[in-house]
Amino acid sequence: QVQLVESGGGSVQPGGSLRLSCAAFGTIFSLYVMGWYRQGPGKQRELVAHIPKPGITNYADSVKGRFIMSRDLANGTIYLQMNDLKPADTAVYYCNWRSTSRNYWGQGTQVTVAS
Repeated sequence: QVQLVESGGGSVQPGGSLRLSCAAFGTIFSLYVMGWYRQGPGKQRELVAHIPKPGITNYADSVKGRFIMSRDLANGTIYLQMNDLKPADTAVYYCNWRSTSRNYWGQGTQVTVAS
Protein backbone atom coordinates (compact mmCIF):
# COMPACT_ATOMS: atom_id res chain seq x y z
CA GLN A 1 0.00 0.00 0.00
CA VAL A 2 1.10 3.57 -0.63
CA GLN A 3 0.17 6.75 1.22
CA LEU A 4 0.65 10.17 -0.33
CA VAL A 5 0.86 13.14 2.02
CA GLU A 6 0.54 16.62 0.58
CA SER A 7 1.57 19.92 2.11
CA GLY A 8 2.19 23.53 1.12
CA GLY A 9 -1.22 24.85 0.17
CA GLY A 10 -2.60 28.12 1.44
CA SER A 11 -3.88 31.55 0.51
CA VAL A 12 -1.90 34.05 -1.52
CA GLN A 13 -2.47 37.24 -3.42
CA PRO A 14 -2.35 37.31 -7.21
CA GLY A 15 1.25 37.25 -8.38
CA GLY A 16 2.37 35.29 -5.35
CA SER A 17 4.05 31.90 -5.14
CA LEU A 18 3.50 28.62 -3.35
CA ARG A 19 5.33 25.33 -3.33
CA LEU A 20 3.39 22.10 -2.94
CA SER A 21 5.01 18.89 -1.74
CA CYS A 22 3.79 15.31 -1.97
CA ALA A 23 5.62 12.68 0.03
CA ALA A 24 5.04 9.01 -0.79
CA PHE A 25 5.24 6.31 1.87
CA GLY A 26 5.18 2.61 1.18
CA THR A 27 6.11 0.47 -1.80
CA ILE A 28 6.71 3.07 -4.47
CA PHE A 29 9.43 1.46 -6.57
CA SER A 30 7.10 0.57 -9.46
CA LEU A 31 5.17 3.84 -9.54
CA TYR A 32 6.77 5.60 -12.47
CA VAL A 33 4.20 8.21 -13.51
CA MET A 34 3.78 11.17 -11.19
CA GLY A 35 1.59 14.17 -11.56
CA TRP A 36 -0.34 17.04 -10.10
CA TYR A 37 -4.03 17.64 -10.74
CA ARG A 38 -6.45 20.27 -9.54
CA GLN A 39 -10.17 20.71 -9.13
CA GLY A 40 -11.57 24.21 -9.03
CA PRO A 41 -14.99 25.16 -7.69
CA GLY A 42 -17.68 23.64 -9.91
CA LYS A 43 -15.10 22.18 -12.27
CA GLN A 44 -13.83 18.74 -13.15
CA ARG A 45 -10.43 17.59 -12.01
CA GLU A 46 -7.77 18.54 -14.55
CA LEU A 47 -4.15 17.71 -15.16
CA VAL A 48 -1.70 20.43 -14.14
CA ALA A 49 1.64 18.74 -14.73
CA HIS A 50 3.00 15.24 -14.93
CA ILE A 51 6.17 13.26 -15.50
CA PRO A 52 5.27 10.26 -17.69
CA LYS A 53 8.88 9.10 -17.95
CA PRO A 54 12.31 10.27 -16.85
CA GLY A 55 13.34 13.49 -18.52
CA ILE A 56 9.88 14.49 -19.68
CA THR A 57 7.54 16.88 -17.90
CA ASN A 58 4.26 18.00 -19.44
CA TYR A 59 2.25 21.02 -18.36
CA ALA A 60 -1.26 22.26 -18.96
CA ASP A 61 -1.23 25.28 -21.25
CA SER A 62 -2.72 27.42 -18.49
CA VAL A 63 0.31 26.95 -16.23
CA LYS A 64 3.20 26.77 -18.70
CA GLY A 65 5.94 29.20 -17.80
CA ARG A 66 4.56 29.68 -14.28
CA PHE A 67 4.57 26.23 -12.65
CA ILE A 68 7.50 23.86 -12.32
CA MET A 69 7.17 20.21 -11.34
CA SER A 70 10.14 18.40 -9.89
CA ARG A 71 10.86 15.21 -8.03
CA ASP A 72 13.29 13.82 -5.49
CA LEU A 73 13.01 10.07 -5.85
CA ALA A 74 15.63 9.43 -3.18
CA ASN A 75 13.22 10.97 -0.69
CA GLY A 76 10.03 9.82 -2.40
CA THR A 77 8.76 13.34 -2.88
CA ILE A 78 7.44 15.39 -5.76
CA TYR A 79 6.98 19.14 -5.83
CA LEU A 80 5.00 21.77 -7.65
CA GLN A 81 6.48 25.25 -7.61
CA MET A 82 3.72 27.70 -8.50
CA ASN A 83 4.70 31.25 -9.46
CA ASP A 84 2.71 34.26 -10.63
CA LEU A 85 -0.45 32.74 -9.24
CA LYS A 86 -3.78 33.90 -10.61
CA PRO A 87 -7.30 33.70 -9.18
CA ALA A 88 -8.04 31.06 -11.84
CA ASP A 89 -5.47 28.82 -10.11
CA THR A 90 -7.72 28.56 -7.06
CA ALA A 91 -8.46 24.87 -6.57
CA VAL A 92 -7.80 21.80 -4.51
CA TYR A 93 -4.55 20.32 -5.74
CA TYR A 94 -3.98 16.57 -5.74
CA CYS A 95 -0.82 14.60 -6.34
CA ASN A 96 -0.90 11.27 -8.13
CA TRP A 97 1.56 8.41 -8.37
CA ARG A 98 0.71 5.45 -10.58
CA SER A 99 1.78 2.53 -12.71
CA THR A 100 -0.21 0.43 -15.16
CA SER A 101 -1.78 -1.51 -12.30
CA ARG A 102 -1.63 0.84 -9.31
CA ASN A 103 -2.98 4.33 -8.84
CA TYR A 104 -2.72 6.50 -5.73
CA TRP A 105 -3.95 9.99 -4.84
CA GLY A 106 -3.02 12.46 -2.18
CA GLN A 107 -5.64 13.89 0.15
CA GLY A 108 -5.68 17.24 -1.61
CA THR A 109 -4.49 20.65 -0.50
CA GLN A 110 -6.38 23.90 -0.96
CA VAL A 111 -4.80 26.75 -2.90
CA THR A 112 -6.66 30.05 -2.85
CA VAL A 113 -5.53 33.06 -4.87
CA ALA A 114 -7.37 36.25 -4.03
CA SER A 115 -6.75 39.92 -3.33
